[in-house]
Amino acid sequence: MKQRAIAIAVFFAALILLLALRAPAFFAPENLRDMAVTNAPSLIVATGMTLVILAGEIDVSVGSQFAVASVLAATLARAGMPLIFAALLTVLAGAGFGAVNGALVVWTRVPSIVATLATMAFWRELLRWITQGAWVQGLPPQFQWMGLGQGAGEAVIVSSAAVVFAVFAWMLRHVQAGRAVYAIGSSRESARLAGIPVKVVSFGVFIAMGALTGVAALLDSIRFSEIQSNTGMGLELKVISAVVIGGASITGGRGSLWGTLLGAGVLAVIAPSLTFLGVNAFWEKAIQGAIILGAIVLERAAASRVPTPALAKNAG
Repeated sequence: MKQRAIAIAVFFAALILLLALRAPAFFAPENLRDMAVTNAPSLIVATGMTLVILAGEIDVSVGSQFAVASVLAATLARAGMPLIFAALLTVLAGAGFGAVNGALVVWTRVPSIVATLATMAFWRELLRWITQGAWVQGLPPQFQWMGLGQGAGEAVIVSSAAVVFAVFAWMLRHVQAGRAVYAIGSSRESARLAGIPVKVVSFGVFIAMGALTGVAALLDSIRFSEIQSNTGMGLELKVISAVVIGGASITGGRGSLWGTLLGAGVLAVIAPSLTFLGVNAFWEKAIQGAIILGAIVLERAAASRVPTPALAKNAG
């Protein structure tokens, strides 16, 4: 994991150096600000995805959850509901989506990849049926930027993402529930024998994932005067990529939110850097895929060098 983080950090530093030499305009304050605001909601979702992956699960429905939560927040605001209540209901709806996933995985024992693929399709198609593909328009002025103006609204989005990240990073290191997430991702049976409520913790990470997706959807929605019904397309790939690139093991038990932050930073820089360097934007997905593949190869290579207990005993 450390080797992967170091390799990604080296790649990131090299990319920044290339931009400094070839496209210094990339570092213009307005460009950096736009990148931070645009990617802050994704970091919040990636924070939740880190919890899920550390627990040995996966959630590919976050893009659909994000879309439903965004449309819900906008619809409630358009109906005249005060923003604080619309925000609360949006987050609660996200937690409800996570609870559905958690129940399917924990109590019906459907593999998380299968369960969340099903809910991904269900929520997306349900939203398409309800909205008929129409955007949510006619939003009240107090909804966009929370009525604070663009500058203050952007500050709220970025600072909210920073607070969410810091709180969960601290919890993973210092709170028993955070350590339990690592334990069940490493070995569910060992965690159960140690007295950890495996089902409760697994259910909890899906609820946290959904709630954080609701928060991210709300913060993303206030940037616009109209909300697309197909928003969130590809979000699941982006946040899973950030977690994996950042050093987390896709099988659970290993990783950190700081690694996720590094992965999210790399992905956030790639797209605009291509524009500034004059490279065709179609290369973005190819580069992302190459980075992910390289990260997995590094993980496998590192794992193959770790001796099994029997080999270690013979070697001694």
